[in-house]
Amino acid sequence: MAFSSLFRKKTVQDILKQVAKNETDGHNALGKHLTARDLTAFGIAAIVGAGIFSTIGKASADGGPAVIFLFLFTAIACSFAAFAYAEFASMVPVSGSAYTYSYVAFGEIIAWIIGWALIMEYAIGNITVAISWSDYFTGLLESMGIHLPQWVQMDYLTASNGFRDATALMQGGKSFENLSSGLQTSYTAWTTSPTLAGLHFVADLPALLIIILITALVYRGMKESRNASNVMVVIKLCIVLLVIAVGVFYVDTANWHPFAPNGAAGVLKGVSAVFFAYIGFDAISTTAEECKDPQRDLPKGMMWAIIICTILYIAIALVLTGMVSYNELNVGDPLAFVFDKLHLKWMSGIIAVSAVVAMASVLLVFQMGQPRIWMSMSRDGLLPKRFSKVHPKFKTPSYATVVTGFVVAIPALFLNLTMVTDLCSIGTLFAFVLVCAGVLVLQNKTDIPRGKFKTPYVNSKYIMPFLIIIGLVFSFGYNKKASMDFLTNETQIKNSADIITSLDKTHFTKVYDYLVSVDAKNSTTDTPDLENMLSQYQQDDVEYAAVIKGLPVDDSIKYESGFSLFKHKIPMWIFLIVLFGLTIWSNRQNLSLIPLLGLICCLYMMAELSVWNWIYFTIWLLIGLSIYFGFSRKNSKLNLKEA
Repeated sequence: MAFSSLFRKKTVQDILKQVAKNETDGHNALGKHLTARDLTAFGIAAIVGAGIFSTIGKASADGGPAVIFLFLFTAIACSFAAFAYAEFASMVPVSGSAYTYSYVAFGEIIAWIIGWALIMEYAIGNITVAISWSDYFTGLLESMGIHLPQWVQMDYLTASNGFRDATALMQGGKSFENLSSGLQTSYTAWTTSPTLAGLHFVADLPALLIIILITALVYRGMKESRNASNVMVVIKLCIVLLVIAVGVFYVDTANWHPFAPNGAAGVLKGVSAVFFAYIGFDAISTTAEECKDPQRDLPKGMMWAIIICTILYIAIALVLTGMVSYNELNVGDPLAFVFDKLHLKWMSGIIAVSAVVAMASVLLVFQMGQPRIWMSMSRDGLLPKRFSKVHPKFKTPSYATVVTGFVVAIPALFLNLTMVTDLCSIGTLFAFVLVCAGVLVLQNKTDIPRGKFKTPYVNSKYIMPFLIIIGLVFSFGYNKKASMDFLTNETQIKNSADIITSLDKTHFTKVYDYLVSVDAKNSTTDTPDLENMLSQYQQDDVEYAAVIKGLPVDDSIKYESGFSLFKHKIPMWIFLIVLFGLTIWSNRQNLSLIPLLGLICCLYMMAELSVWNWIYFTIWLLIGLSIYFGFSRKNSKLNLKEA
């Protein structure tokens, strides 16, 4: 087969003809039940969940009250992408979301790549939500006096890594009672778990339970899913508004100072956690075939969902960081934590119940999106035919829904929250980048039928260079040291926890003796806690650097330099190179500003994720490409049509 066949495209006309044919003969047609209000509710159901009830805590701990700017930036970036999604959804109102849009704009190989990325987005997104749901559910049970063993409510990786880190810190002198609550529970789960042939059995069983229940509901039908979602949205919106209304009376504005304690770097550190909270609007586009008027209602549903949720997120972030100090919020259940800390037990109970409902609604929307992507890929011949099977009674993609349940349930037993959140974010951002690029590619083509919605056109030819200049002025005028350190790959000092957990047993005595020689007060402690002794110097960068320099251990333990440091900057270098190329492209083609900004913002957020996420994502794409060249390419409907 010729290389050009990799980029064969579907036409909008052919897609619309096939949808009309399905609706006429009833074969493989989905039921049409959704209005703009339902779509907005689905968006809120997906967005107001793990973000408000879980990941907002870590993001606030990293960025302080200034995390509201991250929510605002992420909302704007998602709004730019939502314009692109809305234009495509209006143009091609089918269930394939970014996969179908890429098939039209770029061709088959890119469509396969984005479809494969979306599989990861939805599957891993559901794993994340299931794990968060499990945390809140087990917390609710404990408040009722029902205590499950730690090893049935925690994933394998968290327990294993937590046991390792806890052991290292205790060898460094920290007592078990002084470990963080997360490390304590991980250590307990690992040490109390049953073992077989040396293998520890640690699995998150409540996460498995909720996935089974939600998959059964999604299998049953769109109307039932919609009704359940609407009820859950009303419940959690009432709770969020109650939290804001009650919490505002306990806000101490002194907690808002400093507003950005860790600067811009601290705010941006939470980008994956915050962005994960917004990806729900992408799932709305997968329901296009089940909308009564998708060309009108899909754009409305996406925009209203983002606007409403952004207002709620900013309000919640301000209330949380005003009620307690930002550095106390790095917990899995921040809303329940702050009210419990203020001795408002009744509010903690209400929040725990509402969080269980909220997480379930997020899981519901994501679990609907995954099978519909598979169904679209199967219709095109890129996946086996069974994935496009529609249940004759329930009018849902039945086989794909069941497979989705297995794909989500099994990893949820073993993977940890941080890993899956970041992987979900990078897959989603990649989809957003390609959808925005697709609008740019098609903007000047006249042979494509347009829908009722079109992104407002603003010429980026002169605006882009102006924005680049502003970025350079900010980088080298107000953030010069960090910018120069980035360019010169300046050696960085590791934090105290990383240093202590990297030490061998032979080093502990040497390090302790050295820290005592630096400050004799350290010798008064009965049980030396090396991590705590070293971390006390981190408040002053100059003093910390001097102390670390004198540590009697190898420099590789104290510092990060050379390629081991540079590799973490590779994603940002990719962003800068692409940004340069986009500036040239916009100058030559008069590109539309809104989708261009959406592409740039989403690519920037990808660059803020760690290089390991890029590596894992690349491995996932390579696995997908092997399937494409082994099965999908020769079975593609377009290939059979050409033959």
